[in-house]
Amino acid sequence: MQSHAIINMEYYSSSFTLGILGGGQLGKMLLTETRKMDIATKVLDPSSEAPSRFACNYFVQGDLMDFDTVVNFGQDVDVLTIEIENVNADALQVLEKRGVKVYPSSQTLRTIQNKATQKLFYVDNNLPTAPFQRFAYKDEMLHAIDNEALDFPFVWKSAQFGYDGNGVKMIKNRSDIDNLPNNSCIAETVIDFEMELAVTVARRPSGEMKLYPVVEMDFHPEANQVTFVICPARISNDIAKKAELIALKVAAAFEHVGLLAVEMFLTKEGDILVNEVAPRTHNSGHHTIESSYTSQFEQHLRTVLDLPLGSTNSKAAGVMVNLVGAEGFTGPVYYENIEKALAQNGVSVHIYGKAETRPFRKMGHCTVVAPTVDEALQIAKNIKDQLIVKTK
Repeated sequence: MQSHAIINMEYYSSSFTLGILGGGQLGKMLLTETRKMDIATKVLDPSSEAPSRFACNYFVQGDLMDFDTVVNFGQDVDVLTIEIENVNADALQVLEKRGVKVYPSSQTLRTIQNKATQKLFYVDNNLPTAPFQRFAYKDEMLHAIDNEALDFPFVWKSAQFGYDGNGVKMIKNRSDIDNLPNNSCIAETVIDFEMELAVTVARRPSGEMKLYPVVEMDFHPEANQVTFVICPARISNDIAKKAELIALKVAAAFEHVGLLAVEMFLTKEGDILVNEVAPRTHNSGHHTIESSYTSQFEQHLRTVLDLPLGSTNSKAAGVMVNLVGAEGFTGPVYYENIEKALAQNGVSVHIYGKAETRPFRKMGHCTVVAPTVDEALQIAKNIKDQLIVKTK
């Protein structure tokens, strides 16, 4: 078995191996950076069609939630990181005890994987968040409604395995509850917010931290999925500083290593509330590939290898628009009018390598860089209207 000490280790063009749990589009974009630095990688993903399968040095097909699979995968790497939260935390704890460097830690992942535990963490650490109640199963929630301990409307969130808008639903009346799964959940007070914001914090094991500029997120009203990410957010300096300070406090409370995307609500009164976090590269940071001096993917690599952090300053205003499967289309993907997007100034197109489309599936994204946010946003809106992800 390899030695797992990484102090003074030579990462480049060597026997060092970085393990990545998850081989989706985030892993694919991270592998662009490992290829640039000639760092060997090993990826685990359940799908034989995982977008990361071509760019890594070693690809293993297997279940990210299976204890033995994750332990066997991780024991041969020097550093292990993730591109998705839904992995077996017990296996990561075993690997940590065996000397593998695991970032984020198994303890951090356990807290974040369960939304109820995550919300309690914010309360315990005096971090501002929306009021909520937690329930072990649906009947318990219905009992609270019947006894007027829970009022409509509220936001239902599955405690586990929610992703990209799945596992979140606005509950306006009793009939909305009928089709909910009978599992543990939270019921969160509906916040009348001005906008949704996000701050990405980078922190390495030695303690060095850097923040990316606050971004503004515009969501699809039905899919609960990001449509546009706007950098910098169109907010005052005072609000930006408030959001940055809270993001730093969240990262410090978790003692996090890696990237931490902190999603927040800006209320009509000017308060900042923590919504949830992602302990990895995140959709809210894709624009950094083109608009920042150091992309979030390169920065994540720097953090988990304990290398000096790169500049988080922006080169220009940046707006990202997600390319998701159009409603009514399922099957082999076709990108209609992609050439119109490519013909516009400042546009970069990223296709994730998923052969099959379905409604609201993330298939790629476009980033627009321009001198001003308004210019970039107008081009991004044009792309959203023109570039249709459908079937042939």
